[in-house]
Order: sequence, then C-alpha cells, then structure tokens
Amino acid sequence: MPSTLIASIVYLPDTAELEVTFTTGRRYIYRDVPPEAAEAFRAARIKGRHFNARIRGRFPYSECEPI
Repeated sequence: MPSTLIASIVYLPDTAELEVTFTTGRRYIYRDVPPEAAEAFRAARIKGRHFNARIRGRFPYSECEPI
C-alpha cells in the first residue's frame, strides 16, 4: 500500500542502517536498527504510523542530502 509519508525504505544489514526517504524528499539514516525492526517496518500496512510508533525517537539518526 502506498504511503503518504514514506517514499522508500532501504535496510543495510551489514551496517544495521535503515535509510528512510520521505515523500518530501528528506532522507535519513537510522543506525543500530535490528533486522526484525526493519522487516516489521517494511511489512507494516500503514508505514507512517509504524514509523512514528516504532522507529522515530528510538534509534540514532542523521539527515542525508536529498537524492
């Protein structure tokens, strides 16, 4: 199901980093994200709600340059 908040999700298991690109074009890297958390986010029916409840504020992050 398309999200009105999340444009794309990329998980890098070798570094436990989750790259989230928002529909606004802003892109963030969340660090120390366990594979189960990334998979649950990917599988979530409502991505924005899941992000706000389970990702935002729980993992260290940094903003990246927009693609």
